[in-house]
Amino acid sequence: MEFDITETRNSGMMTVLKILGINLLFIVVVLLLINYFVTPYIKLFSNMQEGIKKAYSGDFTHEFISRVGGDAKSVVNQMNSLFRKMQETFGDIKYNLATFIPQGTALSNDPLHEAKTIISELSDIYKFKKTIELDGSKEEVYGRIVDILKLKYHVGHFAFFEVNNITAERRLIHSTEEKTICYEKTNKNALNCRAFRTSSVTISTEFPNLCKACLTTDINYVCIPFYIKHDISLTVSMTSDKIEEVNLMKKNVSSIKHYLEAAKPVIESKILMEKLKDTSLRDGMTGLYNRRFLEEIIDKIMSQANRNNDTYAIMMLDVDFFKMVNDTYGHDVGYKVIVALSKILKSSIRDSDLAIRYGGEEFIVMLHNASDEGMMSIAKKIHSEFAKLSFDVGNGQSLQKTISIGIAKFPTDGDSIWKCIKYADTALYEAKNTGRNKIVEFKPDMFKSGEEF
Repeated sequence: MEFDITETRNSGMMTVLKILGINLLFIVVVLLLINYFVTPYIKLFSNMQEGIKKAYSGDFTHEFISRVGGDAKSVVNQMNSLFRKMQETFGDIKYNLATFIPQGTALSNDPLHEAKTIISELSDIYKFKKTIELDGSKEEVYGRIVDILKLKYHVGHFAFFEVNNITAERRLIHSTEEKTICYEKTNKNALNCRAFRTSSVTISTEFPNLCKACLTTDINYVCIPFYIKHDISLTVSMTSDKIEEVNLMKKNVSSIKHYLEAAKPVIESKILMEKLKDTSLRDGMTGLYNRRFLEEIIDKIMSQANRNNDTYAIMMLDVDFFKMVNDTYGHDVGYKVIVALSKILKSSIRDSDLAIRYGGEEFIVMLHNASDEGMMSIAKKIHSEFAKLSFDVGNGQSLQKTISIGIAKFPTDGDSIWKCIKYADTALYEAKNTGRNKIVEFKPDMFKSGEEF
């Protein structure tokens, strides 16, 4: 038997074709639906990625756009609101913080990290300022600055100076080396220092032999001058023979200045307090230290003397018959006598010695580590120079006066300076009782029985 399957085959092919057509139509419909519903989300994610990328660089101006409704639309609106607020706040913060970025410092690609770094720096400076405000003296504050240079900036070699703007003399506060790189004459006249003279940071790598006050050409330096007040400035001189260290110093200049700026009002306050204290410890008439100063400093002098085996020759001076000057010629003439004697004392002693107006017409002179010959030489000089003076008392008349001097030696005569002051006073009493106008050294037999101090 024979069967004709042509029609069946054709029918099957049509069925297959129909199925394929339906599948293709389904796929097209699905693709269209995906395109309609999914593509907006893809674009939204791409748009969000672009906005976040901009935000990393500190740009919060990106506008999020989406054709998606519902919760996605709400998220987009919230993101736009958040970015606008971030731009308003962080934009201002970034601009203000830029003030504190040291010049020449490479900015970070991550401004948030950059802001964190700057805020951390400001926090450290704030802590530094709060710390030094509680320090007891200007020297303690200087010590804090030295610690900052060593511990924070890891400066291995530097010298720190205080400069008197009036006299141009500078004082070494701290040095990591035995000698600084500057000529000694620079300490006498800070105008030789280029940084101080020009009030600008001096960097040796900018020009050969830039500062003529520098002793060497083998070491590079970065010198920072800093004005405190009309009579005081500071200078920090950092040195290195390694160019990478010099570059790091240059990078840190502005940051170091921020610490100095924070210290400035505190240093000014400490200087003012020192001046006020110094005023209270000085005699208003003569400018010499007063008895209160002696009472405050004596323990420190004793401690230092015992530690270093120092000696002191102590002279007690008194103007002979001074009460008669005031009673006869008036206090104006008495004032002239006291001032004249104080000037002779100042000009006769060294910087390491002390001249004190002990009270009325009584003065104390403390000669540090003076030999017996030197002690007597100064005593005789004061005695003779004062005797040469002539004071105008009016009506064409003049007056000449003399002084009596008693001397005791520490620790030869006594084991404390207060005892020696008492012994010098005893010797002065002896000088007055035996005719005045003389110099008398203390002897133990000057005490009457039971009088020894």
